Amino acid sequence: MTAPPNSYTLVLPPGWKQIPLRQGTDDAVRRILDLTFENFPRDEVFTYRRDLEKRLALQIRQARDAAGLDLYLPVELMHGIPVAASILVSEVSFGSVEDIDPDMVALRLATAADGSETVLLDGAIAVRTDRVAAADPARQAEFPSRRVDFVISVPQDPDRWLAVVFSTIGAGDPYDEMSELLVGLFDAIMSTFRWENR
Repeated sequence: MTAPPNSYTLVLPPGWKQIPLRQGTDDAVRRILDLTFENFPRDEVFTYRRDLEKRLALQIRQARDAAGLDLYLPVELMHGIPVAASILVSEVSFGSVEDIDPDMVALRLATAADGSETVLLDGAIAVRTDRVAAADPARQAEFPSRRVDFVISVPQDPDRWLAVVFSTIGAGDPYDEMSELLVGLFDAIMSTFRWENR
């Protein structure tokens, strides 16, 4: 019997960076900040760098609260415009239930919410959900956001699942042209999803 995978890979487009949330977080943040401000005089960007570092720290804290494994962010401009989007990968468990059938869990998840469908990712059953989340000022979310989630069963381990959650405010409207473009980009990223053992 093949051992369950213990990791995954995604192919990221140019300008996106990974922040691991369990170890190596500080180094990843430092590299992102250095990259973002590498072409600016240090004394001119101190305030901007500190503000970005605080925003990243908040996102990282929220991602860890959601059992996050990795956070992916666009750190470069797209056609001269900053991109307000993120991808969070988290571990999910539906409880230790003997003989749990991932297909049945996926079917129940898919029928529980509008905008949901079952798909296959690298041979594993998954549920893709497309929805809008309301603004939540308490969590620093001042605008409604478009959310696309993939909940993926881990092969040979029916109690373990990964949740890959994409979020964007687009250009201010969850269904505007920018949002649609970014959702298409996220679906393309997810088409590269592969399990692996490290």
